[in-house]
Amino acid sequence: MNSRSKITGVGAYVPQRKLTNHDLESMVDTTDEWITRRTGVKERRLAGKEEFASDLAIKAVENLIAKYDIRVDDVDMVIVTTFTADHLTPSVSAIVQGHFDMKQAGTMDLNAACTGFVYGLCVADSLITAGHSNKVLVVASEVLSKIVDYSDRNTCILFGDAAAAMLLERAGETSGTGSFLASYFTSDGTLAPNITCSNLSETVNGQEVGKTRLFQQEGKFLYEYVVKNIPEGVYNLLGRSNLTLGDIQWFVPHSANLRMIKALCERLNFPLQSTLISNELYGNTSSASIPLAIWLALEESSIKTGDKMILYGFGAGLTHGGVVIEW
Repeated sequence: MNSRSKITGVGAYVPQRKLTNHDLESMVDTTDEWITRRTGVKERRLAGKEEFASDLAIKAVENLIAKYDIRVDDVDMVIVTTFTADHLTPSVSAIVQGHFDMKQAGTMDLNAACTGFVYGLCVADSLITAGHSNKVLVVASEVLSKIVDYSDRNTCILFGDAAAAMLLERAGETSGTGSFLASYFTSDGTLAPNITCSNLSETVNGQEVGKTRLFQQEGKFLYEYVVKNIPEGVYNLLGRSNLTLGDIQWFVPHSANLRMIKALCERLNFPLQSTLISNELYGNTSSASIPLAIWLALEESSIKTGDKMILYGFGAGLTHGGVVIEW
């Protein structure tokens, strides 16, 4: 893979309001012990009533700017990954671009649900490698609390709100190739009715959605699908990069829930302690979960220059796929 882009900055933002497992005990028939055992989640953050995906995205970019003391007014493209956008139009990316006065930047929102961020990274790397862009901002921003049914104990215990941003820039002539070593994506739209949230249409593949503009999923089916299919996808990705799992320092799967991640690590025979996750304190934040996990690891100085990482997303669509990067 002839990558020419480098990741030069990471930022994140989580809302102030916490929703703990003990809070949920008074809302639905559940317990802290049951939630922790089944999902690994202890608490999650919820956006305010007037706080939306664009607000979280802007704050994540502000965090990136402050941490790395960099500028973004010369960005060529803004990509926002989200399936909980403020509006059908304008896009979240356009609002972010306007806020930071990035006068030369194009904008696009990308919706691949929980797989979205790795799609966004791959698009950004492609734009830079092909010569269309020199600097691309990729932001994952999700406010799932706006679409979660808080009377459904099977889903409301899982999800939280968050945003995370990465800046990609063209690698210098002296720095060799870029950060991206391989990519792999696949999907099966025949299984789309298993994860839904309606909008203009109330059916998916001819099947009634059931709940209007509220998230719903077939949890047992999805668990089995992920545990069966994602290891094969990871091995496909490794084959494309001519690497083995022994060459990988960090596995960064979508933080759906801890039980699922443990099962994946067991199938892959990959150590859980070398797996970066973000769901314990923030829940399942959809496309934001992977960059949020990386941001948390960077805050703890866990990731070192030269570390090889597999970033792998999976979710609605059904979609799954990922990238191999060298930090």
